[in-house]
Amino acid sequence: MTVNLFLKAGIIWVIIALFAIMNGIFRENVLVSILGQLMAVSVSGIMLSIIVFIVTYVFFPLIEKHHTLAYFFIGVQWVVMTLIFEFVFGHYVMGKSWSSISQVFNIMDGNLFIIVLVVSLFSPILAAKFKGK
Repeated sequence: MTVNLFLKAGIIWVIIALFAIMNGIFRENVLVSILGQLMAVSVSGIMLSIIVFIVTYVFFPLIEKHHTLAYFFIGVQWVVMTLIFEFVFGHYVMGKSWSSISQVFNIMDGNLFIIVLVVSLFSPILAAKFKGK
């Protein structure tokens, strides 16, 4: 993976992150009052998974044509960036404890963050297949 590709993938991730923040705001300000916390978290996870793929698909032309392995490494980059953001932002900006932040992995609480990570990992490969690259 070249530095140029790494930077382009990073820019696309920033766009995804902005949508993820908006999704979280929407969840807390709208969905929770309508659906309750448990269902709102699940619906928000599904929405974010869809958003990740749509953003990947729309901005895929920035990535250009590469081998499948490059698309996989872009997905790995996005997963790592997402995890770093989740833990660093959650702890140092939002003031959450590490154990509180780790609850995003608790599927039993309706949190589908793991699915968001899987979608982030494979969206570049899927977008390439759908775009015929």
